Amino acid sequence: MLFAKAVVFVLETFLGLFSLALLLRFLLQLVRAPARNQLSHFVVALTDFVVRPARRVIPGLLGLDLSSLVLAWLVEFVLLLAVLMVRGADLHGDLPVLRLALLAGLNLVRLGIYIIIGATVVQALLSWVSPGGSPLAPVLSALTRPLLSPLRRWIPPLGNVDLSPLFLLVACQLVIMVPLAWLESLLRLF
Repeated sequence: MLFAKAVVFVLETFLGLFSLALLLRFLLQLVRAPARNQLSHFVVALTDFVVRPARRVIPGLLGLDLSSLVLAWLVEFVLLLAVLMVRGADLHGDLPVLRLALLAGLNLVRLGIYIIIGATVVQALLSWVSPGGSPLAPVLSALTRPLLSPLRRWIPPLGNVDLSPLFLLVACQLVIMVPLAWLESLLRLF
């Protein structure tokens, strides 16, 4: 049992981080984040070995690099499958595979929300510590702008403090706690 926990930990760590990098690559391209920064270079260097060959098989759509997104989903699917196999789950039949596929998609949505949460928190901290002085500021701004801009139109600053990141964080947590948790509970194998 202890060995199985260690294997699950290693799988979740490395495959989870790789899935995060693939999803981050997709999101950075989706929001047209500046490509000349350390984060973008790191993500591309980490994932290029698998994304470039996948582009030959998985076409882009409307200028989006779908290969990164599909690979992130595939890594999540393999991770879930491997964890269940290590735990000794019975995976016979078609329904468990469909559940795994849907759970992998839910995990990607959750991971995307966590990326937004992290970007929002780091962006808020950097705005207090080093306003506009960080090389990551344009990337974080590109990731959060599509969600913060509508909120900023509705929520005025209070005493020169922008409260829209706080409302975004609350909304993200609510999405994770209610609809995602409910869908996941419907799909859980055990």
